[in-house]
Amino acid sequence: MDDTRTRIIFATMKAVRQYGLEGVRIQNVSDLAGITPGAVYRHFDSKEQLIVECFIYVDKQAAAIFERLTLNPLTMLADPMGAVKGLWLPYFRFWVGHPDETIFYHRFRDSAFFPKYDKGRDVSYFNTFIGMVRLFQTVFPSLKRMNQDLLWLHVLTSTVMYAKYVVEGTLPEGQETEDTIFQLLTTGLSGYLKPEKSKKKKKE
Repeated sequence: MDDTRTRIIFATMKAVRQYGLEGVRIQNVSDLAGITPGAVYRHFDSKEQLIVECFIYVDKQAAAIFERLTLNPLTMLADPMGAVKGLWLPYFRFWVGHPDETIFYHRFRDSAFFPKYDKGRDVSYFNTFIGMVRLFQTVFPSLKRMNQDLLWLHVLTSTVMYAKYVVEGTLPEGQETEDTIFQLLTTGLSGYLKPEKSKKKKKE
């Protein structure tokens, strides 16, 4: 991505953190980026397009975390919740480590912008994560009894919400917070993370 374009995106997220999604102006963005408002408009047609591009940028950065992770079916069987935490923890720490991105992402998903954008949203960059979810379903067929869209939407979006509480100082950063949040998000999940017993044929 062009350096100036990237600088504008980061400046926009910082501006949204300072002024809110509705309150931010192109002038705020240009001031933080150290360029003129005209330079912003050379890269983005409108504030709405800029906001959407920021979301796509951050969403792709978050999705890329799963590209660097691996799942082993044997490890999953031996320690199912450990396998889930091995995926969840890097995702949570990404958000805690990127405060401007976290607050921007949370505000965008909560805004009037999001439903309109979400209808035509391309989530192909989450294919690796989707593949991991399917592997869990293969190893633990009981998971298919849950609404998968609701389950993973709950885990992913709630993770960002809790990360926002950490970066805002509402929750302390550290292992105790991580462990507690993970337990809250996965309560009830362990009952589904068990291999299905093979059905014995009934004796005639």
